[in-house]
Amino acid sequence: MNRRQFLDILQPILTIGMAHSLLSLRKLSESLSDNKKEMPVLFIGHGSPMNGIENNPFSGKWSTLGRSLETPAAVLVVSAHWLTKGTKVTAMDFPRTIHDFGGFPKALFDVNYPAPGDPELAGQIKSMISKTQVDADHEWGLDHGAWTVVRNMYPDAKIPVLQLSIDYSKDLLYHYELAAELRKLRQKGVLIIGSGNMVHNLGMISWEKMNETNYGFDWAIKMNQTFKDLILKRDHDSLIKYQKLGREAGLAIPTPEHYIPLIYTLGLTTGKDEIDFFNDNAVGGSITMTSVQFAS
Repeated sequence: MNRRQFLDILQPILTIGMAHSLLSLRKLSESLSDNKKEMPVLFIGHGSPMNGIENNPFSGKWSTLGRSLETPAAVLVVSAHWLTKGTKVTAMDFPRTIHDFGGFPKALFDVNYPAPGDPELAGQIKSMISKTQVDADHEWGLDHGAWTVVRNMYPDAKIPVLQLSIDYSKDLLYHYELAAELRKLRQKGVLIIGSGNMVHNLGMISWEKMNETNYGFDWAIKMNQTFKDLILKRDHDSLIKYQKLGREAGLAIPTPEHYIPLIYTLGLTTGKDEIDFFNDNAVGGSITMTSVQFAS
């Protein structure tokens, strides 16, 4: 076989191989390209861990959301229950289910939500944030602020779920500005959820009223309405500086960890987003389940 005959035989093989490579590159590019429609951003009042296994109006709404929203490529949760020094993102292949609570029935501790992680997306998140160094975490997993909600939304556990930690040493403006750096994830099919509670004062909870429908103390109802009004006005500055909102604000937010996830969701929004409240109820007097969907 001479050189010319060899090249004649090889040419079709090279052509097919090149076409296959180009197709693979195109598919990869398409998977990373921006979607035509932005994913919404959710702030969810997660309340009691029991909402993760009980069939009630709160969990029912989470299930409805999972069926009604466009299926995300991944879910990123900022939970009130992962506080760290510095910022971390879960980067393992399969995050563990964390039972970070006590005094609840065995059935709650038996729950395992085996959703995969996404180390590649974790790497993209690290590179998107310039405000601080983000560390890849291989220890945490999914705490109850994440899995109790996402398990109801996506019970088949096939969608990758990641968590971004809250650096407790930083102020609220820092968290708001950090969140803004992640807005592009909305165009890439990532559903971002802030999971906490707008009004959250466990020290003043009325346990005997926990089963009463929409029971809230006057100060809790008033402050919850103030938060809603400011969200509708897009007055993010006043929400960031909540300490200036009076005595009721101090009662509603004795410590900020359950409020900070709301600040993250605000930082992820744009002026084009429509605002829709749901699960707008108080429980036990001093906690509100009020949740918000921001969608363009």
